[in-house]
Amino acid sequence: TGLSFLRAQANLLRIPKSSRNNMKIPVVLITFLVSGLSFGQQGCRLQAPNDLSDGWKVSSLTSLKMDTSRICRLMGHLENNPHKIHSLLLVKNDYLLVEEYFSGYSPEKLHDLRSVTKSIRSLLMGIAIDLGYVESIDDPISKYLGKYWSEQLQEEKGDITIRHLLTMSTGLDCNDWDKKSKGQEDKVHKKKDWIQYTLDLPVRNDPGTISHYCSMGTVLAAEIISQAAGMSMDEFARQYLFDPLGITNVRWGHTSGNGVLNSGKRLYLAPRDMAKIGQLVLNQGLWNGMQIVSADWLLAATSPQTKIAGIDYGFLWWSIPFQANEKVMLAQTATGNGGQYIFVFPELNAVAVFTGGAYNSEEDKAPFAVVRDIFLPLMMK
Repeated sequence: TGLSFLRAQANLLRIPKSSRNNMKIPVVLITFLVSGLSFGQQGCRLQAPNDLSDGWKVSSLTSLKMDTSRICRLMGHLENNPHKIHSLLLVKNDYLLVEEYFSGYSPEKLHDLRSVTKSIRSLLMGIAIDLGYVESIDDPISKYLGKYWSEQLQEEKGDITIRHLLTMSTGLDCNDWDKKSKGQEDKVHKKKDWIQYTLDLPVRNDPGTISHYCSMGTVLAAEIISQAAGMSMDEFARQYLFDPLGITNVRWGHTSGNGVLNSGKRLYLAPRDMAKIGQLVLNQGLWNGMQIVSADWLLAATSPQTKIAGIDYGFLWWSIPFQANEKVMLAQTATGNGGQYIFVFPELNAVAVFTGGAYNSEEDKAPFAVVRDIFLPLMMK
């Protein structure tokens, strides 16, 4: 039956109907029909993840005397039916408890994070501010993009700040969910100079008034970090984020066939390292006693700053509500097309990570079902 155990619910987090058709982020909470799953042994013993000496402490659900019946049924189904989940991981109380891979994926294999890269760019902006490379997110972007600036741009767009980039509220004609938008990312990918083309986009609204999902704005933010620090984005990320986290298996790339500037490239990481990013957010910027990014920045970045399609949005991080056991849990969330997710649950001291291959498909919502109907009940008992 394939993924017949997934059923789309009408629970759209109170999103207006007019916004639903254009939504490409995982806001539909899919019901996982646990009661309908009956395949083989339900009393399986999930193995603890391997200790790879990569900074993770590992343990098992069974050693913690947690009820594994639902997750065993899930694993049995995923092993025996087609789906597009590539990995799922669960961290609780600083321990990696669940780590499963499918479709030939493994702990060391890198995955295209897609728009999860945006949320990591947010952390890098916080670090750039902590280190003094960027003075303030309320600085005008012209302060750091002078090589692209002109008198005409200053007259028309001098009020656009870094904050507007991070909240996707520049007012430029940049909306990835509107095929008519001149700044829609697929159109920009065909241009030779992404930065200049984006800066030259028409103004549709006053900055800070309306937020539209705009990937190119985050590329401008990355270029600002690069210009301010005097180094490429990959070098900045390696020196100030990945090396302190012990992340060495990293690649930057893009699916566009054209030459892609460094600041426009997406991250490829292994799921365990995605979980480190989530744990860093959970621990308010601390990793092994080292303050990698300030707690104040993370509080602002993961708190609602605006709304996009009716959902709370911070500085490139979503705030997604889950309802489980008649209680609403908020997840600080990084999302990427195809089923790439980092869910951070501060109230439960937990992080869930998924990768997948359900690009441009509703099947990329499957992890929401797993979190709501498997992981959350497991952790809330």
